[in-house]
Amino acid sequence: MEHAAGNILNNIMETIADGVQQHKPEIEEQNTASARVRRLFGRQKTIHKILGGGQPADVLLWRNKKISSSVLTCATVIWVLFEWLNYHFLTLIAFALFLGMLIQFAWSSASVVLNRSTSQVPRLVIPDDLFANVAVSLGAQINQFLGFIQDVACERNLKQFLVVVASLWAAAIIGTWCNLLTVVYVGFVCAHTLPIVYEKYEDQIDDFLYNLLGQFQNHYSKLDVSVLSKLSKGNLRSKKND
Repeated sequence: MEHAAGNILNNIMETIADGVQQHKPEIEEQNTASARVRRLFGRQKTIHKILGGGQPADVLLWRNKKISSSVLTCATVIWVLFEWLNYHFLTLIAFALFLGMLIQFAWSSASVVLNRSTSQVPRLVIPDDLFANVAVSLGAQINQFLGFIQDVACERNLKQFLVVVASLWAAAIIGTWCNLLTVVYVGFVCAHTLPIVYEKYEDQIDDFLYNLLGQFQNHYSKLDVSVLSKLSKGNLRSKKND
């Protein structure tokens, strides 16, 4: 009897263990799926791939600290020269050209003294395709932005229209606080700091942003029920009366 009872107990324990092993992968899959859902905007790519990969993403994520720090330092120097020291663009171009001519003059003079060929003097040449590529990319971005603005104005979507108007109003307010160069510099600094901070504290930032978006959706739903829905119903009634 004791041997039979022991066999029954062992069979029960093995059955429970098998059930736990079968449910364990399901729990892990659920945890993985919930973690993917909690990612910001449901993304599955890494920050490096979202930024385009390659050397630009390496610079923004400080994979090479020397290059990233050099780029940020150059941008800071340019902003300080124009914003704090009140240098003008034409003045800096003139000084840069004068310095380049002085270096080439000294180099060519030293080549004559040392009996070397003047063809070894370094020359700066900007590729012709650079200006065409910059103009094409800039024109494409401007046309895309203009198309988006016109689509919002013509589609009669009141909610989207109000969001865009509020964004333009915020940009106008920011424009009264600082000039375009400062806005570009602040955006440049954010591009070189926010990605690396987000990559380091990804989970904490995702949780904070999801909570913030949840609060924003609650306030927006209240505004939609109390104001926006009434406005849309009023527009429909006026159209029916017409």
